Amino acid sequence: MLQHRPRTELDGGDFGWLKAKHHFVVSDKGNFTHHALGALVVWNDDEIAPGTGFPLHGHKDMEIISYVRQGTVSHRDNTGNEGQTAAGDVQVMSAGSGILHEEYNSGSIPLKLFQIWIRPREPGGAPRWDTRPFPKEDRAGRLVPLASGVPSDDGALLIRADARVLGAALKAGQRVDYFLGIDSNAYLVPALGTLTVNGVRVEMGDGVAIIGETHITIEAIEDSEFILVEVL
Repeated sequence: MLQHRPRTELDGGDFGWLKAKHHFVVSDKGNFTHHALGALVVWNDDEIAPGTGFPLHGHKDMEIISYVRQGTVSHRDNTGNEGQTAAGDVQVMSAGSGILHEEYNSGSIPLKLFQIWIRPREPGGAPRWDTRPFPKEDRAGRLVPLASGVPSDDGALLIRADARVLGAALKAGQRVDYFLGIDSNAYLVPALGTLTVNGVRVEMGDGVAIIGETHITIEAIEDSEFILVEVL
């Protein structure tokens, strides 16, 4: 089953410094048809104004993956990690037993990013943070693991969850096939362009929940980039 979630039907809000769209329900006033998919509990599409961001706050027992679509995010946490992640690249934070962090747009243009939260396979553990560049040419015409808890996904950032975060860049008319595990579910969001997933049209900012399918075909209607998360 495919559940198309158009951008216009997502929860969210405009808070001035932050414009947010929530692919999964995050409050008791939200759209409960947009339920979590197992361990995948949050997928926010955020736009953060220059000079603003999320001040110091805490998390525990969560794998938080940020895919930067535009601009650069600046990270700092209480374990001594500090760095920046630019457009097209990925950062991962394993909150583990607890971490305090801040995320800011210190640039001159709006920062656009996906924030993806996945529950870990087990609680606790030392908190950690990492970032890595993922050149778009390496994803041209194929899916590449960006963050993963699967040991065989060489080159991906490590997450402590039974899940994979993959990305691809397709030219108009290109297609890729992806086979899911028999008990897996997945969620896909185009970061750019328009594509079809098993014939269902999905535009930039839309999402599609993939439930109980073992094979999907993704075809670009126009030049497109997308992120796919499979929860194993």
